[in-house]
Amino acid sequence: MLRSIIKRRRTRIAVAAVTLAGGLGLAVVPSLADAATACAEIDVVVARGTGEPGTLGVIVGDPVFAALRRALAGRTLSNHAVDYPASLAPGSASIGNRALVDHVADQAAGCPDQRFILVGYSQGANVVDNSIGVSSAGASVGGRIVAEIPAEIEPRVGAVLLFGNPIRAIGRSVTGVFQDRTLDICASGDPVCGGGRRAIAHLSYARDATTAATFAARRV
Repeated sequence: MLRSIIKRRRTRIAVAAVTLAGGLGLAVVPSLADAATACAEIDVVVARGTGEPGTLGVIVGDPVFAALRRALAGRTLSNHAVDYPASLAPGSASIGNRALVDHVADQAAGCPDQRFILVGYSQGANVVDNSIGVSSAGASVGGRIVAEIPAEIEPRVGAVLLFGNPIRAIGRSVTGVFQDRTLDICASGDPVCGGGRRAIAHLSYARDATTAATFAARRV
């Protein structure tokens, strides 16, 4: 009887505390169960190009995510912009490489059923290349590999979407376990990935958003 009374009192105190915190505008930390229900089915991780503006990147990330939402209607999607300089400074791509792998590892731990789509444009493609174990060292705005997606998480990466990938200009491409789930698009005349002379081609990838989303939707 006494235990029952104490339990009811503790419950009332806990409810009162949550109500008070809400009234004061204080953040209430969700339980682990609440956090688990907040996990999207698919996390779209985007590494933007050098100096590219936009939430995920106006040239690739934003249009590709919009196309993915259409292609995967009925599935829940989240997105994440890789936090890195995206500059011409040495080491920029390697910083992005580390940040991308850290994010995926954290998400994988917190959301055990979540899958991933990796998207990279220009320098961001170097970031993704490195993260899946393909070195971008020697490529334009490339860098050495400093981290790789862990083997236990690799099967949860459903698709890799690359645009204007600088490693192509030095004769390199995605090989290994990610090869069959990678779409690597290089526009005709793009000097960054194909050695062409049409700089405007490097800015044309929004037109490929639907193609890329269709490719990814078949694999997640």
